[in-house]
Amino acid sequence: MGRIVNIRWIAAALGVLLLATVCVELGRWQLHRLDERKARNAVTRTNLAAQPAPIDQVLGPQGVVGDQHAWRTVVVSGTYDASKQIVLKYRNVDDRPGFEIVTPLVLADGKALLVDRGFIPRQSSELMPLNVPAVPTGEVTVTGRLQRSERGGHTTGGTPDDGTARLINGPDFAKVLGLNLYDGYVQITKQDPANDPAFSGFPGPEIDDGPHFFYALQWFFFALLAIGGLVYFTKTGGRRDNSGDKSESSERDAVEEPAAHAGAAD
Repeated sequence: MGRIVNIRWIAAALGVLLLATVCVELGRWQLHRLDERKARNAVTRTNLAAQPAPIDQVLGPQGVVGDQHAWRTVVVSGTYDASKQIVLKYRNVDDRPGFEIVTPLVLADGKALLVDRGFIPRQSSELMPLNVPAVPTGEVTVTGRLQRSERGGHTTGGTPDDGTARLINGPDFAKVLGLNLYDGYVQITKQDPANDPAFSGFPGPEIDDGPHFFYALQWFFFALLAIGGLVYFTKTGGRRDNSGDKSESSERDAVEEPAAHAGAAD
């Protein structure tokens, strides 16, 4: 019986140690995410402080918006293609549900850039915006912040369907719109001629460390709690085992003693 109890105790101790190891690894993972966020914030601060520049000067011939370009302000001129405008559904800005209007801007060299012209708050439960501001005609100059193409895992929200989409994805839009699009898009901050006042602007990026450090502390605390619990129950369990052995020994002595006296009497 004692051997079975020991095996169970060892199995439980190994389980606790495994749990503590997992907690430590999760804590380290959160610290790794914190480092990544700090690095991303540093890039964002640099890009926000940079002076507006032509898009080709920033992206080069590849025409791909990467992590290093996020929130970089660029200036680009061209003509909007209103026939290929896309309504972004199920969008939220400052916790307000609504729509975003994305219109391709065709440049002089034939390439096109997706321009997020602005946000239209939803008035009630409408599935499409009640009024979409008209697209400016003729050449316009857009100043805006670069953003990476949005990706939603295994969803197809980046492929336009009947003039609507859920994500802004340059390559997916290009397949449907038949345009030579940059991989990425720009959130408009200024336009000449001026953007329609019906549009709401976009907030800037969140530049903070997030909750990763505190999550890491929580996981490390759970690991210490598990180890502390194991140490405590090991000590208390050992004392119980010792007291149990003593009581069993006393019981055996009590049983054997009368037998010894009986033998002497005979």
